[in-house]
Amino acid sequence: MELIVQGIIKAFELIISFDPEVLGITWLSLKVSGIATLLSIFIGGGSGIAVALNNFRGKKFVISLINTGMGLPPVVVGLFVTLLIWRNGPFGFLEILYTPFAMIIAQTIIATPIVMGISLAAIQNLPPNLRLQILSLGASRLQMVWALIKEAQLPLLAAIMAGFGGVISEVGASMMVGGNIKGYSRVLTTATVMETGKGNFDIAIALSIILLLLAFLVNLLLTQIQQRQNPR
Repeated sequence: MELIVQGIIKAFELIISFDPEVLGITWLSLKVSGIATLLSIFIGGGSGIAVALNNFRGKKFVISLINTGMGLPPVVVGLFVTLLIWRNGPFGFLEILYTPFAMIIAQTIIATPIVMGISLAAIQNLPPNLRLQILSLGASRLQMVWALIKEAQLPLLAAIMAGFGGVISEVGASMMVGGNIKGYSRVLTTATVMETGKGNFDIAIALSIILLLLAFLVNLLLTQIQQRQNPR
């Protein structure tokens, strides 16, 4: 209990003092996970909606793959991304291993199936005849898709929150492809693991509290946007 209290005190000290290293780690965490979430929205959200709106052979199999991907272990993603961008790998010439860019790639792969799966379910849960009603009013297919997105905006915003939550708290892939390099590729999760390994439990708890606070503030913002659309 004493360690937890010390960690809370340490967290407030680090926040109030605007510790440059902690601010840098926090900013990098937000930047990497934020960019990865945005990419997953375009890739996963668009793909999930496309799968939901189109009937094709093997659709159930594709949905099964998407649902499986929602539980993709981050360490597996980290392993395969590392192999691909390793100096002897197919993309080794890019020389991006142990960089924030590599972390964004890994986190995007983790978040995309989450956003895709929830987006797909959100559109599929709309009334089956809704799209026909929209088209019968003279809307184009693009206008129909936009109308469906607006109709399903609450669960779609939940997809964004789930995607962000899945990557901001991720540690395995970030450690493997980012290398946890001080001042360059160290984020809150990897820094917490490092400090725990060194026995600096007060700093580890402090970093954990800052991570939870960061995740809470981002999700608070998204929740405010979500609930503004649903005043009930």
